[in-house]
Amino acid sequence: MSTTQQPVATSAANRVALGRWLALWSATVFILVLVGGGTRLTESGLSITEWKPFSGVIPPIGDAAWAAEFEKYKQIPQYAQMNAGMTLSEFKGIFLWEYVHRLLARMGGLVFAIPFFWFWLRGRIPRVLMPRIVMIGTLLIAQAALGWYMVASGLVERVTVSQYRLAAHLSLALVLYCMSVWTADELLSPNPGPPAPRVAAALKRLIVLIAVTIVAGAFVAGLRAGKIYNEFPLMGQGLAPVEYGQLTPWWRNWFDNPAAAQFNHRLIATATLLAVAIFWARASRATTGALRQRVDLMAVAVLVQFALGITVLLLSVPVIVGVAHQAGALLLLTAALMALRTAMGSAQQSAS
Repeated sequence: MSTTQQPVATSAANRVALGRWLALWSATVFILVLVGGGTRLTESGLSITEWKPFSGVIPPIGDAAWAAEFEKYKQIPQYAQMNAGMTLSEFKGIFLWEYVHRLLARMGGLVFAIPFFWFWLRGRIPRVLMPRIVMIGTLLIAQAALGWYMVASGLVERVTVSQYRLAAHLSLALVLYCMSVWTADELLSPNPGPPAPRVAAALKRLIVLIAVTIVAGAFVAGLRAGKIYNEFPLMGQGLAPVEYGQLTPWWRNWFDNPAAAQFNHRLIATATLLAVAIFWARASRATTGALRQRVDLMAVAVLVQFALGITVLLLSVPVIVGVAHQAGALLLLTAALMALRTAMGSAQQSAS
């Protein structure tokens, strides 16, 4: 048997067990991204000013502990410049957002690590799959470190975290999520059918475009750019904002200019909508079965996501709609990944 046709697990039962574990882990990453988005939208990410990987799992208990945490927060620029006069009760509100995000991250680590060691010690992880599983675990550790590196950027001179580090944190989460979803789908759906090379090539380009759109949204969130120009399709008196191009060198506008960041995100998101629509119109005539279903799911997801994007903008980014918008982005990415794996056919199982 050739390498590309080697099964990823020694038995169907073992394959399903591994797949369910990684599907649960993928769902955990999904939830973590959403809670992280809510933490950003509520300006809660800087409320915990220290990184305590182990002792930090215990929240403040008692008035004295809460007062001590509040005093630490008062020492950073965000309190002085944005939240001066905040009450202890209000501080608890933002603290709990960040605390839940960190707690879920720790729990997520256990969701990955405990089953991994259980399967590994029993020899149930196929050799061909082990490098990818180890890479996922390595990226998980790197993501935790990058999360603190992001938070640290807002503790000294800034009142928010660096939009560059925020985008990097989200980008690494996307890589981690994509690897997990892909592997889980391979294990749970090992025989996707015959390959469709042209459809697969188009899907690869679309996935890149979807990922770029999501990362562009991270710069919108990092710059709080969703709070300006809350109208659509115009931005002020025209399609493009008058502030576009104000910064030099010119490329800084993409990453440091809030109005430009919002315009770019709008533009890329619209391009994504049109690209997926054109792809769907062509692919729906040339696909059947599971691939057709996943292509249709992509079309629905991109329509819902675009509608959520307009809604969150018109409403000036309410937290619940902002989180729903982020969920829509991940669902679109998931549908595209699963369609790609199906289009690549049974010759591209995880042994490849």
